[in-house]
Amino acid sequence: MDKMLKASRLTMLTITLAMAGCAGSSPPLYTDIDSSARLTPNLEDDSGRVPYIYEANVDWSKYSAVIVDPVALYQGPDNQFGDLSQEDRKTLAHYMHGQFSERLQERFKLTQIAAPNALRVKLTLTGAQTTTPFLATFTRFDLGGGPYNIVQSIRGKEGTFTGSVFFSVEIYDASTNRLLKAYVTKQYPNSLNISATRGPLSAAQTGIDKGADALLAQFE
Repeated sequence: MDKMLKASRLTMLTITLAMAGCAGSSPPLYTDIDSSARLTPNLEDDSGRVPYIYEANVDWSKYSAVIVDPVALYQGPDNQFGDLSQEDRKTLAHYMHGQFSERLQERFKLTQIAAPNALRVKLTLTGAQTTTPFLATFTRFDLGGGPYNIVQSIRGKEGTFTGSVFFSVEIYDASTNRLLKAYVTKQYPNSLNISATRGPLSAAQTGIDKGADALLAQFE
């Protein structure tokens, strides 16, 4: 029993330290994003996932095709990659392009022609945090970490030792290059999603999946 209590106390200490390390990890107004000057605080978002946004008055029903640009890797000094390797950044960018293209194909025809009925979606990967595989999984079941992650799940917040992904989305009229919508976002898996704790990039990839779903939903 004493060993279990000590383990739980240690878990709570590591959780506290982990959360302290995550403080201030919301997406900033990335200075080198083309639309940054037009982004304003998103007053309709209380989740912290989409803190800045720009929206024009758009009838999305007039668009039936989409160009998905190759995902750009953000190089600005305010990037949130930390010590993530260039190889891992490229892996996430490649995965991101595939997932967003797949999701958008459910609503639009993928094209490379800048026709009047086409949108152009520009995605920029601006940062990512990796998952700590063993600790992330362990704290879902431990007496100290389990209850904390349940509360985080209810609140829609991040779990312990779980990674995340940061990116910007810019949507243009393909034929006129008019900016129709833009936002920066942070995405991460539900704190009780065990499968997203099993690899360093698993949570970031799950966040990309959620971001692609969220973008598609905006056109419905």
